[in-house]
Amino acid sequence: MDANNIDFKQLAQEIKQLGQSLGFQQVGITDTNLSTAEEQLNSWLDAGFHGDLNYMQKHGTKRTRPDELHTGTVRIISCRMDYLPEPMKQTDALMKDPVRAYISRYSLGRDYHKVIRKKLQKLADLIEQKTGAFGYRAFVDSAPVMEKAIAQKAGLGWIGKHSNVLNKEAGSWFFLGELYVDLPLPIDTAADEHCGRCTDCIDICPTKAIVAPYIVDARRCISYLTIELKGSIPVEFRHAIGNRIYGCDDCQQVCPWNRFANLTEEKDFIARHHLDTVNLIDIFKWDEETFLATTEGSAIRRIGYESWIRNIAVALGNAPHNEHIISTLKEKLHDESPIIREHVQWAIQQQESHPKAL
Repeated sequence: MDANNIDFKQLAQEIKQLGQSLGFQQVGITDTNLSTAEEQLNSWLDAGFHGDLNYMQKHGTKRTRPDELHTGTVRIISCRMDYLPEPMKQTDALMKDPVRAYISRYSLGRDYHKVIRKKLQKLADLIEQKTGAFGYRAFVDSAPVMEKAIAQKAGLGWIGKHSNVLNKEAGSWFFLGELYVDLPLPIDTAADEHCGRCTDCIDICPTKAIVAPYIVDARRCISYLTIELKGSIPVEFRHAIGNRIYGCDDCQQVCPWNRFANLTEEKDFIARHHLDTVNLIDIFKWDEETFLATTEGSAIRRIGYESWIRNIAVALGNAPHNEHIISTLKEKLHDESPIIREHVQWAIQQQESHPKAL
């Protein structure tokens, strides 16, 4: 690569156009100075809010100093892609249906890691056609990368009080991906914050995981409890989990900015296997083989069968009293997994203590 022969201002515009042609709704560029984000991360870690997310600290400063993660990085190309698979009214109705499973909308289709990584690789290939060989590395929520802070610096949006990135024209229902590059591209202006006095996300959180504006205690977050946490879900949070068996979208659902959210144009993010409407009893009866087959190519698969059944047991325990639910739970009362047995026992106790319908 002969940098002297490259018009980097023009190249930056072409990169943004290429990104949009590949299906990204927006592309921004920023430098590698994440010192403010590093201070915030260290404060969060020192408070213990990461729970069992040990990967958040084991990489040291690689997370906040991009050149340490990929040598030679001077700029970061940040891309976002909408994933909302259905109108939010449908999502809201499902959240309120206690006998159906609520699965976070980002995970209903194909694994976003694979979908976006493939598009980032295509973007890198197209850039290389214009510049010749250059240094780069693609990331999709799969390495120590401060993707939210990077997106804000690149102008894609601001980090809201729920800790998700918000965009004035698109809300927060989008994925992020990055290309670390050694190209000295012009950088974009960072996005301003527009949450104002609104506290809807803080107020709606079922487990009060947003302990202060912009600060989430992962140990209380339903996404952490149902996805990241292995073993037993603390009893104090089980009722609040409701029918959420994989993740939680409550804070996004109530955010006023999401009235501007757009439905995804990416077919891979549309729900597969009817996971957007499944009945809790039906999926509780899955054996491990069925779970693995149905979640193949999905982000859901990584939690494993044990956590899947554990989560559904909690949701069934929270459902209104139903003798069919009780008999279904009892089918796994002697499961070989002590974690499943514990949560099934709890769920049966809850069912038997619920008032019976007249």
